[in-house]
Amino acid sequence: MQSFDLVIIGGGPAGYLAGERAAQAGLKPAVIEKRALGGVCLNEGCIPSKTFLNSAKIYDYALHGDKYGVTTTGAAIDHNFVVRRKNKVVKKLVAGVGAKLKAHEVPVFKAEGGITGKTAEGFTVQAGEETILGKKLLICAGSEAIVPPIPGVKEGIESGFVLTSREILDLTEVPESLVVVGGGVIGLEMASYFATIGSKVSVVEMLDKIAGPTENEVSAALQKACADKGITFHLGCKVTAVGADSVSFEAADGKQEIKAAKVLLSIGRRAASANLGLEAIGVLVERGAVVTDQHMQTNVAGVYAAGDINGKSMLAHTAYREAEVAVNHMVGKRDQMRYNAIPSVIYTNPEVAGVGETEQTAAEKGIPVKVAKLPMAYAGRYVAEVERGEGFCKLIMDTRYNTLVGCHIIGSYASEMIFGAGLMIETEMKIDNIKELVFPHPTVSEIIRETLFEL
Repeated sequence: MQSFDLVIIGGGPAGYLAGERAAQAGLKPAVIEKRALGGVCLNEGCIPSKTFLNSAKIYDYALHGDKYGVTTTGAAIDHNFVVRRKNKVVKKLVAGVGAKLKAHEVPVFKAEGGITGKTAEGFTVQAGEETILGKKLLICAGSEAIVPPIPGVKEGIESGFVLTSREILDLTEVPESLVVVGGGVIGLEMASYFATIGSKVSVVEMLDKIAGPTENEVSAALQKACADKGITFHLGCKVTAVGADSVSFEAADGKQEIKAAKVLLSIGRRAASANLGLEAIGVLVERGAVVTDQHMQTNVAGVYAAGDINGKSMLAHTAYREAEVAVNHMVGKRDQMRYNAIPSVIYTNPEVAGVGETEQTAAEKGIPVKVAKLPMAYAGRYVAEVERGEGFCKLIMDTRYNTLVGCHIIGSYASEMIFGAGLMIETEMKIDNIKELVFPHPTVSEIIRETLFEL
């Protein structure tokens, strides 16, 4: 039986980075992954969807180049080519992850990992036909798409009429019509892509707004931008059944039905904690998620959990940081996880990005705030590059400490700018000190500086 300092179950963002960081710290780690290195993010989430969306953006530019003095004729998008390019990108990045682990001499067991027990030497884990021992465990099993018990959904998945975020990324034909069940990040990004390339897209969402916890004004602006692209929204509606070629739902004015060529089911994800053998060593699980503290420790000494499996923040970048915190704690390095400045992004066109508090969450927490909001048109480069853009930047200041506690942006490059605001929030910079920072000109990021002077 092979023995390791650390056995990591799951080779997604948390798992593979933990393997790398553990090796760098002098530990002897091993990674168990049943599918492909990179997990959901790299194989069927973050990266594949961005290849789709970038192609859609280029196509959209080609169709509307006349706004910028560029005339194109016969612009078309080859969806099959987009899928093939997606596969090429994924293959390249998965290979890169494997190469990094190999360079750090981290063995990868391609098998399903299951905890079988605890001994005086550590924890036993079954990796396929092989039993391995880890002095410590890090559970990074990720999450899975929620499939609700709606009549017709199971049959729809079996027939290929209903797709999850995994299957839609391998769809080779462009559906004439697509009903997206769920108006969260995944649903909106796929709705944006397929609407751009020619599908008639409808989104059915149970809440009265799209994009979940996204700041309310930003959410409304994104909905308008998507509607302008032809996407139809049915908010405050509950799906009651899926037929052979339709989706039925309850709305405020009664029952409705929409015909569809395909249905995307994207109502959220849940921790994939089943069949891991957690009960064999008594790991505490609540509502399917592994319970962890600020060091990513579970209730069992020597057992940690990072990434979607703990259900705290189902984002790849959160998983990276949680993995580092876990490894640092294992080797005695002082560190802890903080969740107050984790950015979130929706890669639609326009992009949406936010970090920290919204007006709503600040009010719920009793934080006295001052809010400033400016149109993106206050940034010269934005005006130069975006014709008739209606984006904006919204900043939220804690008036008790004169610090930035929230930033929310809709507009081009939002995804690339938001980390700067996150840094300001994480380091608790005073507004007066932030105003002294020099932003390069002309950049779209100057909108943050311009809005600061409105506080």
